[in-house]
Formats: sequence, structure tokens, C-alpha cells
Amino acid sequence: MDSILQKIVDSKRREVLACYIAGVYENLRESGRTPLSFKKALIEGSGIIAEFKRRSPSKGDINPMADVSKIVNGYSLNGASCCSILTDTPFFGGAISDLIVARKVAPSTPLLRKEFIIDANQIREAAAWGADAVLLIASVLDKDEMNSFTTVAHDLGLEVLCELHSVEELDKLPVNADMVGINNRNLATFDTDISRSSMIASQLPSSMIKVAESGIRTLAEVKRLRKEGYSGFLIGETFMCQTEPAEALKRFLNE
Repeated sequence: MDSILQKIVDSKRREVLACYIAGVYENLRESGRTPLSFKKALIEGSGIIAEFKRRSPSKGDINPMADVSKIVNGYSLNGASCCSILTDTPFFGGAISDLIVARKVAPSTPLLRKEFIIDANQIREAAAWGADAVLLIASVLDKDEMNSFTTVAHDLGLEVLCELHSVEELDKLPVNADMVGINNRNLATFDTDISRSSMIASQLPSSMIKVAESGIRTLAEVKRLRKEGYSGFLIGETFMCQTEPAEALKRFLNE
């Protein structure tokens, strides 16, 4: 595991431990809602997963004062099929409260809890606070964890986006995963290259919804990736670096 990713995972282990000590997971309650289908929304809509995040390890502050209520509501109104909500605080400036607010302002938009999941209780937490899907990262988890966490998510009614960075990680992909994502970001340098999605596309299971993540900047790139078999396109910095991210999404789709 590269140094930046290792720092993030080490931080996450400390955070999860603190939650256990504080009894956070003991106090979780079922939301009572029926989760929305993330993959159905991708197929039937624009396919755009508009991401909300305030900062990143590579860029530092992107939009540090961003208002999750305003932006996610705008994303929902301006053509996003789904939204991705970063809930990591130290490295991405997010919080579980962002997910809670996003659920309130966009009740009919499927939400992904974008997080470095290392414990099943993070999935329970996602369900309790209104997520419809969770991210499982193959570079962070082993094969058994990918499979067991997928089962936990499905038992809670959530869908799973399994993120890969290379062909070598394909053996970690659960056969019952709902979606497979290819992250175009190099986790060693945090640079992006969308050709990564193109190179791996033909080797992904035909039965799974395919999602291209990171580095997408134009509608032409979306169209090209769609021809290569992708149905979902996770876009964050392209929108969040603008003064009005939701308007940036609208302009993007109107190209």
C-alpha cells in the first residue's frame, strides 16, 4: 500500500477505534427507509455521479466553505443521476453530517457514502444515515473483507460499488457486487489518467454496471467511456473547483 493511502487507512483505523470507545455504533438505529437503487438511476439517467468534497490529499483545499445543502440539491435538480458524499474529515474535509444533510435535501437522489471502509459498522452507519450505496476499495481490503462487507451491505438493503485500480485486483471483486468502478487516480501519486478505465474495460464482468471514477473533465470523455461499456461516471473536482458546482454540472451536460 502506498504511503498516502497508508496514512489515510491508519487515520481511519484510529477514527473507527474512537467510535467504538465512544459507543457511536451502539447507538445506531435503522433509518426505516427503503434504499434507492443506485445502479438503476445510472442506467436510466445521465449516468453522472456528482461528488461533494471540500478538499483532497493531492490538491489540498478545493472548495473548503462548500455548502452541502445547496450543492447537493443543485446537483439533484441539474441532472445528476446520483451523488457521492465524502465523509472522511482529515483528508477530504467531509463528515457524516454531510451525508445526513444530503439525504434531507435530495430525498429522491441515490447517495453513495464515499469512505475508506475498513469495518462493517461503517456500513451500518451509512445505512442508518441515509446512504443507498457504499464504496469498497480493493486496495484497502483483502478478498475476504470485500466479500463479507458486500454481504453486510446487501443485508442492509444497500448496493455496493467495488473500486479497482488494476487488473491484478480483479480477483478481489465479489461475484455479487452491484457495480465495479475503475479509479483513474494513481494512489501513489494521486495523478489521474482516464486511459486506465479504457484499458481495463474489456476485462470487467459484463454482468456488472461499470463506473469510471476520477479525472473526467469533458462530456466527450463521458461519451467515449460510454461506448467502452461504462454506465456511471463519478466526477468531483471538475465541478467542485467551480464557484457554483451545480451550475458547472448543468453546463457540463449542456455541452
